[in-house]
Amino acid sequence: MKNRETYIAQLHRMHSGKGFIAALDQSGGSTPKALSQYGVEESSFTNDEEMYTLVHEMRTRIIKSPAFDSEYILGAILFENTMDRKIDGQWSADYLWDNKKIVPFLKVDKGLADLANGVQLMKPIANLDELLTRAVERNIFGTKMRSVIKEANPTGIREVVEQQFAVGLQIFAKGLIPIIEPEVDIYSADKEKSEEILKEEIIKQLALLDKDVKVMLKLSIPTVNDFYSELMTDGHVVRVVALSGGYGQDEANLKLSQNHGLIASFSRALSEGLTAGQSDDDFNTKIGTTIKEIYTASIT
Repeated sequence: MKNRETYIAQLHRMHSGKGFIAALDQSGGSTPKALSQYGVEESSFTNDEEMYTLVHEMRTRIIKSPAFDSEYILGAILFENTMDRKIDGQWSADYLWDNKKIVPFLKVDKGLADLANGVQLMKPIANLDELLTRAVERNIFGTKMRSVIKEANPTGIREVVEQQFAVGLQIFAKGLIPIIEPEVDIYSADKEKSEEILKEEIIKQLALLDKDVKVMLKLSIPTVNDFYSELMTDGHVVRVVALSGGYGQDEANLKLSQNHGLIASFSRALSEGLTAGQSDDDFNTKIGTTIKEIYTASIT
């Protein structure tokens, strides 16, 4: 378990550092797609263990790249299976912090429930307390959990935010910083209205927190530029970060750059153009270019 000094250093880095968060947390049903985009087809594995070994090799290649550097990257979000594996003999989270000074996070949600009231809540997170205990033992700093908002339904959006903050308090009580992620679908016909309702509900929940509680927010890039600026100044909020949400890399970077103070937490946009068949030089050149572009958009 990390000491208080490390926790304070990581908290300061997440609150004040320049850079972005790399989302390396594809899991379950999204893993085959992530591997396919990387050039590894389903015929390359016959069971989940082989699949997760291949995806760990992909993530290890990304993390060990010289371009994957704390000059540009503040933190990295891991999937549970990645947390429980090692890189060069170290637990993944320890490798990130000890070798790269990149703050480790863990995805804790177990996927989405069926659509109701225009939203998809999180499925119940079985054995969450046990997972959080293991995360603390593995020197994880914080967690991430995702819900999705499809329509500007006030009841549904309120349910999403209330669920996120309720679980977030459980996570904070274990000594971890929760990233609350109520994603607004970028293809929603009433995305802007959904964002208005969402911000109101987040402000309500922040006002209910005890003064020492800290959270992070991961939100879709808003329709109206700088729409989430006031959330960034709330004393409970360590950082507000943005998901790419299906935007391609160039479009995501452009939209991000138009929102001052909002930094990236990209997954698909980060790994776009990387393939297993690339030479190390080509791989490192490609990811290096991507990382610098996302960094530039995050600090604009």
